[in-house]
Amino acid sequence: MAMAPLLGRSSSVRVWVVSSLLPTAALVIWACQAPSASAQRIVKKIESRCPLGYVDMLNGKCTTLGMMTYTVQAIDGRSCPSGWVDVGGGYCRKK
Repeated sequence: MAMAPLLGRSSSVRVWVVSSLLPTAALVIWACQAPSASAQRIVKKIESRCPLGYVDMLNGKCTTLGMMTYTVQAIDGRSCPSGWVDVGGGYCRKK
């Protein structure tokens, strides 16, 4: 004997799935949009060495191993702005 589908159940499941995916997607997008000059424990390795205070993780990233949190920004070959100090590895750190 075939059972009749419950009316409204499939649409409420769809609404629940969409409503649960939206906050998750927003969180992922927010996490990926880290500003260039925020406090970082892990930074991308730009040059052959890591910035001062960071340890090479041998996977293209440098980390402070959770000990410190520095505010750094990539300088892309330019000099550091006023109030920042060059820490090597293509980065400046806020004084």
